[in-house]
Order: sequence, then C-alpha cells, then structure tokens
Amino acid sequence: MSKSTQPAAVKPRKKPFFTNDDLWGYAFIGVAVIFFLMFTIYPLISAVITSLEDYKPFGSDFVGLKNYQTTFTNTLFWKSLKNTLVYTAVVVPLSLLISFAVAILIMPFKKKLQSVFKAMYYLPAVASGIALSVVWLWIYDSSPSGLFNQLLTFFHLPTQNWLGSSKTSMLSLMIMALLSGQGQNIIIYTAALLGIDNTYFEAAELDGATFMQKVTRIVFPLVKPTTLFLLVTGVIGSFQVFMNAYMMTGGGPDNATTMIGLLIYNNAFTYNKYGLACAQAVILTIIIAAISFLQFKMAGSDVEY
Repeated sequence: MSKSTQPAAVKPRKKPFFTNDDLWGYAFIGVAVIFFLMFTIYPLISAVITSLEDYKPFGSDFVGLKNYQTTFTNTLFWKSLKNTLVYTAVVVPLSLLISFAVAILIMPFKKKLQSVFKAMYYLPAVASGIALSVVWLWIYDSSPSGLFNQLLTFFHLPTQNWLGSSKTSMLSLMIMALLSGQGQNIIIYTAALLGIDNTYFEAAELDGATFMQKVTRIVFPLVKPTTLFLLVTGVIGSFQVFMNAYMMTGGGPDNATTMIGLLIYNNAFTYNKYGLACAQAVILTIIIAAISFLQFKMAGSDVEY
C-alpha cells in the first residue's frame, strides 16, 4: 500500500523593502525636501557661516564673533529691537481682538453675506505691499489734502505730520497694520467658529446665558487652538515686518520706525555689511524661536488639536 504524499509547504513570498507605492511616495516628497534644503536649510547654514566672516565677494576673512560683538554694542540695533517689540506688543493683540470681534459679528448673517464680508476684509491682502503703501502715503499726506488731515480739519483739530514726526510715525504704522491686515485672521477665526457645535449654544440659552457669557465661556475656550496659532504666526510676522517701514518712512524720523528687519536690510544692501547683517539675522531667528517656545509653553499646555 503506497503512502499518501503531502504537497511541500509553499514559502510565503518575501515582501520587498520598497514597493512601487513607496517609491512614488518618496519621489513626490523628495521634490518638497529638495526645495526645503535648497531654500531654507542651505540659506540658514550659509547665514550662520557668513555671520562669522568679513564677507567679500572674492574671498572672505574669518572674524569669529566680531559681528555679534558689534551688534550687541550698537545702539541702533537695540533701538530697532525696542521699536519691533513695541510694534509687536501693540499690533498683534489688537489684531487678534479685532479679527475675533469681526468674525463673531458676521456669524449671524447668511453664508452668502458672510462671504461678502470676508472678501471685503481679505481684499487688501490681495494687493501688493507697495500698492497699499502708496494708498496709505496719500492717507497720511501731511498737507491739508491728506485724508486723515481732512478729518482733523472737519472736527476743527490741528493737522499732523503723520510720517514726518517721531511722535506719530510709529502710531501711523500701527494704524496701517491694524486697518489693512486682518482679512486672513478673520477667515481663520470664522472657520473655527463654524466648527463649534450649536448644541453648546442651545444649552447655554436654556440656562439663560447672556451673549458675553456665551463668548467668554463657550466660544473663546473652543477657539483657543486657533488663537494660539494666530498669536504665534502673528508674532513671527510682526518681528519680520519690513515693507511698511521701508516704504512709508524709511526708518525715520530719527530712526523712530527702524525695525530690526529694516536694519538688517540696510546693513546688507545699503552698506554692504553682509556679515553684520547675517549676525543680526541669526540673533533675530533665536529671539523668534525663544518667544515662540514661551508662547507654546505658557498658552499651549491645555490646547488640544
């Protein structure tokens, strides 16, 4: 009697280390990685190296920390840093407050009317910084024909040299930023408000909550992640502000509106002190990173995404 033979067990086929899907995925990601390395990492490393040199187009001299020492002993650097801090401390919180208030005010309207308001507020962001600056230069014209001076004349108040006086130049840049740069924040806040479940408000109405109680006890806590995001990005953008000061005042009068971004630009492209400019840019990067870390540490502990 013949023994029944069992077929030999088929070994499972070994999965390749990289599948075709993996290769295609890495290929698409690789494009973004290459651009990130070329336009972010390489300039950052190059700036750090240049900050340690007396840069020359054909052969630079290594000077160590001399550019950093020159920066920390330069009174104009500290003044520009102070101007930037004051600008940031005023513009960023007021920007968030205005954006939050406007987003709440347009929420009761229908979607089409909401879209109209959002488009109106976002319209200045479509225009270039130069075009906006030209418009605001006309608004701040020191002659009686300037728009703000016409308003002052209408109320029988003395006209002002808005951009030519150290008392009003920084205030003028702040007003410009507050009135022309809230469109993106309003859209983001509106999206966050639309994500809140209506059952929260229905329960609050049953308990007799007022409008302000709904805002402070329901809306604000639920949009805290959005607020933190806008706060961090707002501070970063405010520390890097350049166009407003460059186009409107050129940093004057008496360096009253010289921001640190404008100072770096002038050192690099006006005075050809590239090493000094890179040192100041590295310091600015460290300051922004430190402030962002503190913001996440202080306000991001109870935030969930």
